[in-house]
Amino acid sequence: MIRVPVSLLPHGQGLPLPGRATPHAAGMDLRAALPEGEAWTLAPGERKLVPTGLVMAIPEGWEGQVRPRSGLALRHGVTVLNAPGTIDADYRGEVAVVLVNHGAEPFTVARGDRIAQLLLAPAPAWDWAPETEAAALGETQRGGGGYGSTGRS
Repeated sequence: MIRVPVSLLPHGQGLPLPGRATPHAAGMDLRAALPEGEAWTLAPGERKLVPTGLVMAIPEGWEGQVRPRSGLALRHGVTVLNAPGTIDADYRGEVAVVLVNHGAEPFTVARGDRIAQLLLAPAPAWDWAPETEAAALGETQRGGGGYGSTGRS
């Protein structure tokens, strides 16, 4: 079990910490920390940075991934614009979510709404190992085949 230290900012007070919707859910739901009684509306095509009221310390060697909620995407066309958003282990600012409305109707976000999900994923330290020739990288079955090169079915 990985324990992540977390603190609620003043505008996040009173909101529950992120939690799993079901016992085996991979992610924990992030909530909008808007002022009480205030709602934000995203017009079709509009994006907004939505605060969560959370500051956390992701452990070294890990990253936080902010991902869309599938129900918001399917029902409303609302998603996380930079999905997955990354929270680095050394970031200590407020976690916020870039929501975008790709739907045809305005979408309203209110305080406490579940707007995204947060997952932890390993993020090992890595660096480049420069090679002077492309052949030194090794051959694979795919080779340099790019977009669509492996077919559709």
